[in-house]
Amino acid sequence: MPKRGKKYSEAVKKANAGTKHGFDEAVRMALDASYAKFDETIDVAVRLGVDPRHADQMVRGTVVLPNGLGKEVKVLVFAKGEKEKEALDAGADFVGNDDLVEKIKGGWFGFDKAVATPDMMGAVGKIGRLLGPRGLMPNAKTGTVTFDIARAVNELKAGKIDFKVEKAGIVHVPMGKVSFGVEKIVQNATAFLETIIRLKPASSKGTYLRGIAVSTTMGPGFKIDPASIKDLMAS
Repeated sequence: MPKRGKKYSEAVKKANAGTKHGFDEAVRMALDASYAKFDETIDVAVRLGVDPRHADQMVRGTVVLPNGLGKEVKVLVFAKGEKEKEALDAGADFVGNDDLVEKIKGGWFGFDKAVATPDMMGAVGKIGRLLGPRGLMPNAKTGTVTFDIARAVNELKAGKIDFKVEKAGIVHVPMGKVSFGVEKIVQNATAFLETIIRLKPASSKGTYLRGIAVSTTMGPGFKIDPASIKDLMAS
C-alpha cells in the first residue's frame, strides 16, 4: 500500500470531524488528500430527499461535463448501412451490427459506452443480460438509442455521463481527475448539480439535497454544506 503522508492524515482528521465545507473548499481538500501514484478520479455523492421505490420519485438523467472525464471513452455503435458510416465519421471506435452482437456473446467487452439505432434494438436486446449488469445497454432515456448517431457519439466522447438514483436515495458520479485541479472539477460539478436540481420530482417533499460529499478514489470523503450550492449555482 502506498505510504500516506502527514497531509493525508490531517485531511482524514478534518473529514472525520464531520464539518461541512463550501464546495470549492471541499474539492481543494480532497485534492490535497490525494496520495496515490496514479491520477485518481474525483467522485461526488449526493443524497436526495426522494424514495426511489416510487416511480414518480425516480431521478435519472444525463449531463455533458464541460471538461470531460479525463480519459478516452471507447464508443461502440450498433448500426446498419449509412448509419455505420455516420458513426465512423463521428469517431466511434467500433461499428457493426450482428457481428458485434456475436462478438459480445463470446465475452468481448472492449468498450466503455454503447449506442444503437432503434432498428438494431431487436438484435441488441438478445444480449441485454450481458450488457445490462455492466451498464452498457443502450437506452432511449439516456440518448443512446437514436438515429442521431453523430450527436450521440460526440457527446459520449466529450464526457457525457448518465446517472440514476440508487435504492438508498444516493447518486454517485465521477467528476474528472485529480490533475484537473479545483476549477475544472467545480465546473463539472456545477453542470451536474444544475441537472440534478432541474430533475427534482414534483412529488419530492422537504429538503431535496440532503447531503453532498466529494472524495478521490483512495481518499477520505469531505462533506459539503448544501447551502453553499446556492453560491455555486450563482457563480
